[in-house]
Amino acid sequence: MPVSLKDVAERAGVSIKTVSNVVNDHPHVTPATRARVQQAIDALGYRPNPTARHLRRGRTGIIALAVPELANPYFAELAEAVIDAAAEHEYTVLLDRTGGRRDQEVLASQGFRTKVIDGIILSPLELQDADLAGRPDDVPLVLLGEREYDAPYDHIAIDNVAAARTAVRHLLELGRTRIAYVGAGADSANRPAELRLAGWRAELAAAGVPAPESLVVRGKGWGRERGARAMARLLDSGVRPDAVFAFNDLIAVGVLRELHERGLRVPEDVAVVGFDDIAEGRFGAVSLTTVSPDKGAVARLAVASVLGALTGGSEKQKGSGRRDITPGFRLVVRESTVGRR
Repeated sequence: MPVSLKDVAERAGVSIKTVSNVVNDHPHVTPATRARVQQAIDALGYRPNPTARHLRRGRTGIIALAVPELANPYFAELAEAVIDAAAEHEYTVLLDRTGGRRDQEVLASQGFRTKVIDGIILSPLELQDADLAGRPDDVPLVLLGEREYDAPYDHIAIDNVAAARTAVRHLLELGRTRIAYVGAGADSANRPAELRLAGWRAELAAAGVPAPESLVVRGKGWGRERGARAMARLLDSGVRPDAVFAFNDLIAVGVLRELHERGLRVPEDVAVVGFDDIAEGRFGAVSLTTVSPDKGAVARLAVASVLGALTGGSEKQKGSGRRDITPGFRLVVRESTVGRR
């Protein structure tokens, strides 16, 4: 039979409440009593039941993470990081895929499983400010990504403009001057594609390098096929860039494939930089230089925000404010810009 708190209490000669205080690391236990209880725990092999602990606090021990898709390696890797961060606090993560659809994002933001979850981490694409008005405050919400909201919830996103400028600066320092941007969107200026485009423009302007629209390839989607088609369209138009800054690594992988099909060498003829630092980019025939967001920090900050609201450490979830949290990033230089070393 499983060892219970009562078994530990009887062996240590203390009350069940004292054992509970030790297990939950409450401060009001003398060192001698704590040591005696710990000896009993070790001797009996007692293991705390996190589910029971959460239930005693009126919680389920489950956080929901809602992302646009899991087929995109960035979101899959982010989910892994959130699961690891939550596990450190004995929380389980419930994954939900919204498909980037507004109705599904609204459902997630409103606490679609409020009887099951303690908090929500949401990475939206189409959610609007009006969708967040009047949502229940009893389930903490944290927003990920670059879309801006006038709402009292923590918002976690890297500085996309600064990250894009770092990528473009690297290409300029290599002597590239015809730097294309592949993956620009066609809608909101608050979306990451447009923010990265703004960074591309700003860095080229600072260097006094032309940034003609002919070097910008717009469209929808962020997959490998999208990158290959975009690169083909750019080359077929007669534009010959000497470098490409791609919206994300998946688009960059498609770009690399199309360049290979055209007989163009990377990086000798065209240097390529991606964004996201997914595992796939490290293992191609030409490894991919990329902007690497600190996914671990995003995950830890998001989980900490939810748990902080649950323990009363933050009033923002009750409508009195919000924090804009900016994790770091770094440029990882690989063969697609500097060749084999």
